[in-house]
Amino acid sequence: MPSLVHGALQDLADRFAPEDIDVPGGEAVIRVEVSDGEDVDAVISLPDLRLEPVSGRRPDARVRADTATWEALAGDLEGGMAAFGQGRLSVRDNLHLGIGFLAATNGDPAPGRLRFHRVEAGDHEIAITEAGEGPPLICIHGLGGTKASFMTTLSLLAPLGHRVIAIDLPGFGDSSKPFTGGFDAIWYAEIIVSLMDELGLETASFAGNSMGGRIALEMGFSAPERVDRLVLLAPSLAWLKERPWKWLLQMPLPRLGYLQPTPRWAVEPVVRKLVPGGEQGWTAAGVDEFLRAYLTPSGRFAFYECARNIYLEEPYGGEGFWTRLKKLEPAGLFVWGDQDTLVPKSFMRHVERALPRSSAHLELDCGHVPQMERPIETHDAVHAFLTT
Repeated sequence: MPSLVHGALQDLADRFAPEDIDVPGGEAVIRVEVSDGEDVDAVISLPDLRLEPVSGRRPDARVRADTATWEALAGDLEGGMAAFGQGRLSVRDNLHLGIGFLAATNGDPAPGRLRFHRVEAGDHEIAITEAGEGPPLICIHGLGGTKASFMTTLSLLAPLGHRVIAIDLPGFGDSSKPFTGGFDAIWYAEIIVSLMDELGLETASFAGNSMGGRIALEMGFSAPERVDRLVLLAPSLAWLKERPWKWLLQMPLPRLGYLQPTPRWAVEPVVRKLVPGGEQGWTAAGVDEFLRAYLTPSGRFAFYECARNIYLEEPYGGEGFWTRLKKLEPAGLFVWGDQDTLVPKSFMRHVERALPRSSAHLELDCGHVPQMERPIETHDAVHAFLTT
């Protein structure tokens, strides 16, 4: 094997901590790519990890960096997420396993170290990654996303005294994918309350992006006694205008997701073309995460059902969204993107009208995922909001 394997990469393998990675089925192959050297496979068969020459098998995840970065990771027990955030290290195909590999070879024994695990809550298996010690902040991803969209939050807020817990919602990522369920904000909020009970958390703050923001708001509506503060990152809000396709989406169309042919070769190029930057960096990794669920029948069903419920939510009336918003008790920080075409910042004035005293607002030059697109500005504001 190349000398690098016997040095930096072997150091990583030698300190493998199986309790810090969640490997569905107990076996996986992580392709460790060395951009200026020779690749190797990290073969996991829990509780063991061994390094082998690259085989013809398609890896479950790929982690790529140059020799200098791998050597730095071997000597710096906290460098993995920093290298990832700075673009010196990339993870593709499966961020749950790829970043889990970095967490499990980190060698940090501290209670607040980065780790991956899963929890049974509300008859579902919830895949979780967490880091840090302090008041808990539960992070909820958007439609089609996973906990990976909050990796910047983990890396930036955990060192500042927050216990950051990013979850995969049922139907997405590495959580269970049920064939039945409400797949709306109320249903997800009930599951999150069960998750809090399993984690022993009486209260927590919540950060939610897009659909996750709507679920965070539902926690504030239906379980305010469990909520400290809310961070709403371009949150999904009920439509204020007439919805012309409402009649069609009231039909059971999401069930077609079980029958829809979705060969990867046909779906992947279309998705990457639709998503700006879908071939590089964080965005490419995010598309990988979306495809992992969407290419399964149960993942497609969850995606379509959630999308339909977002579109059909009633804005007015006794139980309408905007009526309920006026009664929101926990304080909220709303973060809006000037370039966001999914939840335009024009919604801000409607939120200000509904919550004239209990909400703060931040506008950033970004699109729909501020915690990834403008991580420093977003997390500086979030830290200040949560600690003052």
